[in-house]
Amino acid sequence: MTASNASTGEGHHRHTGQTGRTGQTGQGDGRAARVDPLATLRGPTDPPWDVYLTGTVFLDIIFTGLDSAPVRGTESWARGMGSSPGGVANMATALARLGLRTSLAAAFGDDHYGEYCWDALEQGEGIDLTPSRSLPGWHSPVTVSMAYEGERTMVSHGHEPPLEAALVQEGAPEHPPHARAAVASLTPGRPAPWIERAAARGTRVFADVGWDDTGAWDLAGLTDLAHCEAFLPNAQEAMRYTGASCPRAAAHALTAYVPLAVVTLGAEGAYAVDRRSGESAEVPAIAVEALDPTGAGDVFVAGFVTGTLAGWPLADRLAFAGLTAALSVQEFGGSLSAPGWSEIAAWWRRVQSVEGQDPGALRRYAFLDDLLPALLPEAGEGTPWPLRRAVPTIGFGRSA
Repeated sequence: MTASNASTGEGHHRHTGQTGRTGQTGQGDGRAARVDPLATLRGPTDPPWDVYLTGTVFLDIIFTGLDSAPVRGTESWARGMGSSPGGVANMATALARLGLRTSLAAAFGDDHYGEYCWDALEQGEGIDLTPSRSLPGWHSPVTVSMAYEGERTMVSHGHEPPLEAALVQEGAPEHPPHARAAVASLTPGRPAPWIERAAARGTRVFADVGWDDTGAWDLAGLTDLAHCEAFLPNAQEAMRYTGASCPRAAAHALTAYVPLAVVTLGAEGAYAVDRRSGESAEVPAIAVEALDPTGAGDVFVAGFVTGTLAGWPLADRLAFAGLTAALSVQEFGGSLSAPGWSEIAAWWRRVQSVEGQDPGALRRYAFLDDLLPALLPEAGEGTPWPLRRAVPTIGFGRSA
């Protein structure tokens, strides 16, 4: 099955409030709240947030349209460029655009980059930044990403954050906001106390992990995994941690440590095993021509979390996560490439009209036939959801 691009673009707005401000408890300008996939499940005693997460926000500058890797001693010109919030902002934005009420604890620099990232997340995406802080004298970390030949190369710069930033990003205050779910990035040998505290309050924790630079690949070092409901590594990470010879065997081995294991298989799709139900599922990837793969893994996790909180079957969750990730790589940037529900609906309408589609592949996404009309009654004729996209520069329309 192929995916087609069905997005719209829009410039960003600049907020003129003071740094150090607390975030809104609502949904910003309402874009991220136009569709609520959990509407039928909500009750008066529910936690105020669907998902809580914490981490570092970068300013991402992305160059695309490079024919090859830059060559030492030469100048390369890129055909495309975009700027957007990055780092943990990728995951937070993807969750919010799927309609989940999202709360983020992060440290922001008090420079123009930090103000832009704060405003893009709070005002543009409706993300709650009440647990976040803008820290005087600390400049925003920056990543330059170059996309070529279906891959990316990144160069990052940032200074060690002050103590307050470290506390914010490790989940301070003592108790994180009450939420249905949390997304955590595990670090070998470095437990994050907020994960255990959140799980003790009934928050369902979904975890991923980065490359283990120590080379130990010891699951005993991921102590917070004991507090997680789901673990979502990629194939190489899963095999290294378990010693399994294939990613599917690795997924089964991981269920000895966590109830639900989801292993992403790159171009092959994803495989998942649920220890509690004994269910397993595998869904192939959707073929796309990737403009920029930045943040696709975060969008996959966001799609899977959305389906899990909504109570969908395991295979539908995998298919939806893969679809959202496939749509995201057709736009510049990490955070602002994430799709919304109108884009998902537009893709489903369009892909069914393409001649030669595999009927079996179409049936895999037939759950969208029931889901989309309930979420988007106007899906057949409404105007596209106006999502912000990464732009070559920041600061248009700034206040005098």
